[in-house]
Amino acid sequence: MSAQQIRVVVADDQRVVRDGLETVLGLLSGIEVVGTAEDGDAAVAAAAANDADVVLMDLRMPRTDGVDATRRLRDERPATRVLVLTTFADDDVLSPALRAGARGYLTKDAGADEIAAAIRAVHRGETYLDAAVQARLVAAVVDEGDVPEPAGPPAGLPDELTPREAEVLTLIARGLSNSEICAELVVSTATVKTHVNRIFMKTGARDRAQAVRYAYEHGFV
Repeated sequence: MSAQQIRVVVADDQRVVRDGLETVLGLLSGIEVVGTAEDGDAAVAAAAANDADVVLMDLRMPRTDGVDATRRLRDERPATRVLVLTTFADDDVLSPALRAGARGYLTKDAGADEIAAAIRAVHRGETYLDAAVQARLVAAVVDEGDVPEPAGPPAGLPDELTPREAEVLTLIARGLSNSEICAELVVSTATVKTHVNRIFMKTGARDRAQAVRYAYEHGFV
């Protein structure tokens, strides 16, 4: 096995889905399915037993659902990334999944190429968002308190902010320092500084206090 292989666990309560994903992912270069799971408990166990890099996680499963399993993986195996792959893209599941620690979100109409790209992105420590739910997920990057109403951030991000810049801006508004944002997003200090400088330039903010004000005025928090 190549050292570059990304070790993936597929978690879904439907065997036909698990088998199909295992077959499709097995054909992709650099990705190896090392385990499958029919519920959240089995997903956590399989990730630990197989030292998984990424868990491809369904959300609505019996016994322990995908949100609870994602939360456990975040706490017990922070190096294992969770990529949600589910039928649902509504606010009832989007926000809880992201708050639980999911690093990516796809719906099951995604093609093999997109699933592969998402797996590679979350393995690198990036966030991968399905285009159809991208704005909702950016809106859902909040603290463990109340989730904002869907009428928060606009569907089209203002001032040409990218989704990643919007994510960083939300974290700034939550009071996180650059080093804390690095840890939250698993990126370098230089990357965060670049995002912050671009946010200041695009929003016209001179400092973090003005950036926080902008975030509140435009509904990011």
